[in-house]
Amino acid sequence: MNIKYKRILLKLSGEALVGEGSLGISPEIVDRIAEEISMATDLGVQVCVVVGGGNIFRGLQKSTELGMDRAQADYVGMLATIMNALVLQGVLEKRGVQTRVQTALNMNAIAEPYIRRRAQRHLHKGRVVIFGGGTGNPFFTTDTAAALRASEMDCDLMLMAKNGVDGVYSADPKKDKLAIRFSSMSYDDVIQKDLRIIDTAAISLCRDKNMPIAVFDFARPGAVRDIVSGLDVGTVISNSKVTV
Repeated sequence: MNIKYKRILLKLSGEALVGEGSLGISPEIVDRIAEEISMATDLGVQVCVVVGGGNIFRGLQKSTELGMDRAQADYVGMLATIMNALVLQGVLEKRGVQTRVQTALNMNAIAEPYIRRRAQRHLHKGRVVIFGGGTGNPFFTTDTAAALRASEMDCDLMLMAKNGVDGVYSADPKKDKLAIRFSSMSYDDVIQKDLRIIDTAAISLCRDKNMPIAVFDFARPGAVRDIVSGLDVGTVISNSKVTV
């Protein structure tokens, strides 16, 4: 199989790990995520992952609900992403996929600190690298952390996994049956149309790096494998014009 993208970063939301529940981690969902990653690595693709923590704790939401300081709440959210990273590492290694977790917050007892060159060396050796702790700074989302790490790792593509949405639409497809799915669109179109499929800061980082973003439905079996092979799956955001 021909491979179009040889080094990728997969961005997973914390909510993607929940399944049909409201909180926690679904073993079935995590196992399916591990299978998708394993299929990509079997093709020789170098994979790194950024996972959110919304299934455990959302800093922005909880700071409002609990009356916490926003920065402190964001740090709790960062810890949630590290918990998810360690779970995903365990499931991947059960499948025989060598994995390393690197965190933006030093937690030497359970993971490596984030070191760019060490992470790149792991990728060259065929190991999956999971980045936990976001950027290590409050007020930045894991979307931005994903774009930052993908840029630092010189990835060919960033994949944005969505729940039940197979790309970027002209309107919310769950509310508007006439919504049109775009096959491709430009970074500027996403920003100007205020589609909010990904944070503006993350889009700007990818645009500066000229790194395409693939938005797809993670429920589609073999989606990651098909995307890295260049098949038409979801929506690709790049410098190209809008196509449907």
